[in-house]
Amino acid sequence: MPDAYGQLLDATIQHLEDLKSRGVRHVAIAPETLRALAQSAPRPAAPPQELRSSRPVLRSSTAEGGREEAQTFQMSATGNQPAIQQSLLTSAATDNLTASAAPLDPQAKAAAFAALRERALACVKCAHLASSRKNVAFGVGSIDAQLMFVGEAPGADEDEQGEPFVGKAGQLLTKIIQATGLQRADVYIANILKCRPDTPGQTAGNRKPTSDEMATCIPYLHEQIDLIRPKVIVALGATAVDGLLGKTLGITKLRGTWKTYRGTPLMPTYHPAYLLRNQAMSEKRKVWEDMLAVMEKLEMPISEKQRRFFPKA
Repeated sequence: MPDAYGQLLDATIQHLEDLKSRGVRHVAIAPETLRALAQSAPRPAAPPQELRSSRPVLRSSTAEGGREEAQTFQMSATGNQPAIQQSLLTSAATDNLTASAAPLDPQAKAAAFAALRERALACVKCAHLASSRKNVAFGVGSIDAQLMFVGEAPGADEDEQGEPFVGKAGQLLTKIIQATGLQRADVYIANILKCRPDTPGQTAGNRKPTSDEMATCIPYLHEQIDLIRPKVIVALGATAVDGLLGKTLGITKLRGTWKTYRGTPLMPTYHPAYLLRNQAMSEKRKVWEDMLAVMEKLEMPISEKQRRFFPKA
């Protein structure tokens, strides 16, 4: 078995095991997505016989009468490996699970992203959130972005418009992005939680998402990251950092220090909402220093004017 293919298959198994550990038993994939993925690359050579017994068996099927149905990965409730029934994994689909794989065919990538969006928009895993939301704030920006921003959850404005970071904090984030020389459309912006946390009995205000809510929703973010394959992720605020990295030392100590998330460099920084509450120049400078580090990581040009933004007192 070629080393690259073996690594990709191992990544597939690990991804499915992670889903199984979260209680997921079926992962639906639309047939049109599979068709698009199948066009992007030839199927790799079959692995040696002695290795096949340790890998999941890959099969494809259609419904009776030739009518195609969404393919499903069915997780085994027992055993060390997921059992895959009614499934089809092309080499391009497997490439999607690791950032080190060759780039996806643009059409396949767009089709996979569209299918992911449709699944997220129809999601009712958190019944209390599904019943109270107005819109799902899936994400916005370029699916080919090198830079990805991740927040915690939509607020009232985002719930109204179905887009993350459109309120006052979002407007400030847009200004920060523009200060780097990029536009909002050049990056990708998402949240861990795609639905606004419900606020029973309240007519206004927001609340933090719970750990269980974020754990339920974060597979959508993982798929976004795996498809976009950004070179850098910026985690906005303490809750987002906790949701991505687990309980940590706190955003004050973590911000400005590089971490790694799913193989991608991650920069924790303050949430724009924090800067709206704390207008101190020193706090603005801290966020800007984090963004300068991000620009350097992305090998973006940095002017002297940009380096002097928000000088220390």
